Amino acid sequence: MLTFFRRFFQSKIGLPIFLAFLVLMALAFAAADITGATFGGVSGGNRVAVVGGEPVANSDLVTAANNALDQVRERNPNLTMPEFIEAGALDEVLRQLVDRTAVGNYAQKYGLRAGDNLVNSEILKISAFKSLTGEFDEQTYLAALRQRGLTDAMFRRDLQDGLLDDLLLRPALASPQMPEKIARQYAALVLERRKGEIALIPSSVFAPETGPSDAQLTEWYAKNRTRFIRPERRTLRFAVFGEDTLKVDATPTEAEIAARYKRDADQYKANEKRKITSFVVPTKDAAEALAKRIRGGVSLEAAAREAGFSTSTSEAQDQEALGGATSFAFAQAAFKAPEGGIVEPAQGALGWYVARVDKVERIPARSLEQVRGAIAEQLTKEKRSAAIADLTEEIENEIDGGTALGEVAKAYGLKVETSPPLLASGQVFGQPGAQIVPALRPVLTTAFQMEESEPQLAPVPNNQFVIFEVARIEEASPPPLAQIKDQVEAAWKRAQGAKRAKAAADRILAKVRSGTPLDAALAAEKQQGFERQPIDLTRRQLVAQRQTNPPAPLVLMFSMAEGSTKLLEAPRDLGWYVVDLDTISTDSVDSEPGLLDQTRRGLAPALGDEYRRQAALAMRKELGTTIDQDAVAAVRKQLAGEQ
Repeated sequence: MLTFFRRFFQSKIGLPIFLAFLVLMALAFAAADITGATFGGVSGGNRVAVVGGEPVANSDLVTAANNALDQVRERNPNLTMPEFIEAGALDEVLRQLVDRTAVGNYAQKYGLRAGDNLVNSEILKISAFKSLTGEFDEQTYLAALRQRGLTDAMFRRDLQDGLLDDLLLRPALASPQMPEKIARQYAALVLERRKGEIALIPSSVFAPETGPSDAQLTEWYAKNRTRFIRPERRTLRFAVFGEDTLKVDATPTEAEIAARYKRDADQYKANEKRKITSFVVPTKDAAEALAKRIRGGVSLEAAAREAGFSTSTSEAQDQEALGGATSFAFAQAAFKAPEGGIVEPAQGALGWYVARVDKVERIPARSLEQVRGAIAEQLTKEKRSAAIADLTEEIENEIDGGTALGEVAKAYGLKVETSPPLLASGQVFGQPGAQIVPALRPVLTTAFQMEESEPQLAPVPNNQFVIFEVARIEEASPPPLAQIKDQVEAAWKRAQGAKRAKAAADRILAKVRSGTPLDAALAAEKQQGFERQPIDLTRRQLVAQRQTNPPAPLVLMFSMAEGSTKLLEAPRDLGWYVVDLDTISTDSVDSEPGLLDQTRRGLAPALGDEYRRQAALAMRKELGTTIDQDAVAAVRKQLAGEQ
């Protein structure tokens, strides 16, 4: 049923659909305009807003937005800033930035403060700022701030505001409880079933057959460049090496072989191993009595069975190994007995051993000539590993000293390769099915944080290393029109068709709202290519699709009033949806035991977030807050690359 929608939802619009799903969850669980995402931010400065007389700087909003995008990219590495802004995320970043400033100022207004000592103690707790010894490292701290575009003062102010936020709001939000009557209403939402129809009025039906003039296309592309932004691409130069790559002489000398033989002489001297069957009894008298019976002709197994014990047989072991597994006294006694003989009872940790020597395996001494091959093989492996480690350290020192990748590769006989343009996700740009060299995957995250500078060395799986550098960075940007002219022309046609599709959708909407059935209103347009899908779905079924992002028209249907009809624009000028909701039915909450309690528990975090948001809003009002929309628009254009 849902394939009708899915073909309209491609990766470029993944984030808006994801946000639409969050709206659905809000409707389902009474979150309304609540979002659990926390982007963070840094307060201070001036221009985009003024909170209680304190300005919030344009640069702070830029920094907060970039940090927010970095966090979202952990889930969607190819997301660009224009897409991030288009989804409304910049407005959320600004809200949190202003709220954080308001809470900090409100706390200070009423005499609450977070002193330097408290801020310092919080910084010392952050593991990201610690060295390998586990102690706070100032250079690590400053480097981490630089990576995020922050200064020490900015970070301390933000941390201070966060501490004041906790001090003010955490006690009030510790355990929010939603009243049962309200929770019952939201629990009922889970049991809703909605029936209706959704029709798609595709732009392609109304798209012009002929393309625009060059002037029209150029003008339209200039206004819609952000639709065609290509994600950031990076081209890497790299060389992979390991034990099978580096050339080293690891052949051991005769003197080294002789020295190893002498060192391990105990391994090669004559030895003896014994296989033994035994059982343990609690006292010496019992052991001696049983041993006497066995020597008299009763088998060891029968004697053990009659006395209520079970026997065990060991693998062939030398005296040292047997002593470690049992006791030194027993091992001594066992190695005095002849093959097939009964061992003199000896005490162990768990009692007294009664045993029989099943087999004696005598190993003659081995000469140097007999073990030369095995020793040489072992030494070769050890020397090669040591030589590889030394060479790797040399290469790392060369790189740290500023030696170019090409020079290092030439000096050590390595092959330098160049990757195709790569996306942060590891895909090859323009070739979705292409595979990259496996050794590059573990270093991609680092490669997309580097500048075009010195190479780096990193260990990778399969006992290999890779030296890599960023050879070229292609920033996220729209390409020249000439490169994608056909694609832009198709989008232009779609945009023109979308205008006529909107007019048709308006006519259909008006007829349906006046009582005409949806199928009849569609037929009245006398156009081929319209699609209509009956819907009979529960909210629970819709929420179950959260892993695949439910289609936006279904999200809308589950937010409409019974008997209503609405329009929804499809993304990328693909057309318009007519969403017609016929009936809403709901089972009794009491028909599903435990649902009410489950709903109240599930709503607790959202309720806490809502209380926090409302409290921040009240503080903003008391302090006096203004937002400079012109300044915000300028930041939006700056981040989107439109100026």
